[in-house]
Amino acid sequence: MNNFWQNRSVLVTGCTGFLGSWMTQELVDRGAKVVGLIRDWTPQSRLFQMGLEKRMVTVYGKVEDISVLERTINEYEVETVFHLAAQTIVGVANREPLSTFEANIKGTWNVLEACRRVGTVGRIIAASSDKAYGAQKNMPYDETTPLQGDHPYDVSKSCADLICQTYYKSYNLPVCVTRCGNFYGGGDLNFNRIIPDTIRSALGNRPVIIRSNGNYIRDYFYVKDGVLAYLHLAENMDRPEILGEAFNFSNELQISVIDIVHRILTLMGKEYLQPEISNQAKNEIELQYLSAAKARKLLNWRSRYSLEEGLQEAIAWYTDFLQPQLNKYQ
Repeated sequence: MNNFWQNRSVLVTGCTGFLGSWMTQELVDRGAKVVGLIRDWTPQSRLFQMGLEKRMVTVYGKVEDISVLERTINEYEVETVFHLAAQTIVGVANREPLSTFEANIKGTWNVLEACRRVGTVGRIIAASSDKAYGAQKNMPYDETTPLQGDHPYDVSKSCADLICQTYYKSYNLPVCVTRCGNFYGGGDLNFNRIIPDTIRSALGNRPVIIRSNGNYIRDYFYVKDGVLAYLHLAENMDRPEILGEAFNFSNELQISVIDIVHRILTLMGKEYLQPEISNQAKNEIELQYLSAAKARKLLNWRSRYSLEEGLQEAIAWYTDFLQPQLNKYQ
């Protein structure tokens, strides 16, 4: 902890989201003047559960509206932007690609263009994803891997990532891109994701249903590690060799879906709950994991949490959050 963020004006888009709520909490704890862009009032969000909205400025609007972004950046003299707002669910993107393209692609160019026009912002961190790489033969993905998503969500992240690069190269906008794997941790209420769904199912003493064949390889990254990585990157953006760069952040573990399920069940003492394999996943990449060598070398970055530590904290959070509801029906 240092004084870097003390009294800095920081805009967080997507502050009610999973990563956004943790980012907001860390920033206000470090003394930043946080401005949060909120599209929907979601009472179960950690942002409201923790009372964080009382410690920040809230602006109601969406990233698809550039006038809201310009006004917010200008009036609150925003110095740093964490652009986290996105439609992040693969299934939603498959069913409704246009709304995903609007939020993820147009939303990104609006944020960047608003920063360019106002001119007060010295640091922009844009959240991309390992999905931006698409399906590749050579693993792990490093930052030289081509961005070539095939399916709606993946394409939206590839496009947004490239737009960030062009704003840096064409307009010298101070932007860096983060590419992380599957975030997990307390506060993720998208229960179609395997980790929260497994924990919820185990708490209810039910077997989890796996959409894929269980052998898909994923890069699971604890949300607190993600927040610290984003902040560390932003703090290093005074260095010219960092500006305009993209960075993978990962604990570099290669874990199958079935393995992560069994690890959670073991930690919860529910090994007897054998998962059910539905094998119905569509438009999902089978093999994805990242190299974080660039972040280690240029940023001297290291993951702070082991997989077991992150899972144990996540299990504790969901137990506190869900157990009262489960008790009502037992």
